[in-house]
Amino acid sequence: MDDHTRDPSVAPPAGNPTGWEPSAGRWEHATLRRATVHGVRLFNDGAFHESHDCFEDEWYNYGNGSTESRFLHGMVQVAAGAYKRVDFENDSGMRSLFETALQYLRPVPDDYYGVDVPVVRTALTNALAEPDRIDGWRIPLDGECPVARAIDEEYAAALED
Repeated sequence: MDDHTRDPSVAPPAGNPTGWEPSAGRWEHATLRRATVHGVRLFNDGAFHESHDCFEDEWYNYGNGSTESRFLHGMVQVAAGAYKRVDFENDSGMRSLFETALQYLRPVPDDYYGVDVPVVRTALTNALAEPDRIDGWRIPLDGECPVARAIDEEYAAALED
């Protein structure tokens, strides 16, 4: 565990996803979980740019080739692809970003920091063939599809400071 990714204030998960250390009662990288929670909620609320920023900011904590880096880089691409489609009606740009996201997410464990990664991969694959299948889609986190709250927006806004 890296000291710069610790944060004892990050709550435990509903289950036992990869990243949670039950014997220690903490996340291996709590700041990754924090960024994931905020990023997923914002994505699910349609705030794709802000979601992207949450994942991107945390991505810089990890070296190339690590599972953490692949997951975060993949999620950056997921948010950017949705942003391309919804805000710019650019399906070609969405497809390119989703193809890259799939490459990054392929080796990531199925329940990674609470994200149902196989569901994400399936949604991206479906959107490659039919872009409108991504419209209104939400990312599962801890078995639910939570949407943004004020705290998520505040977290994303603080990244810009």
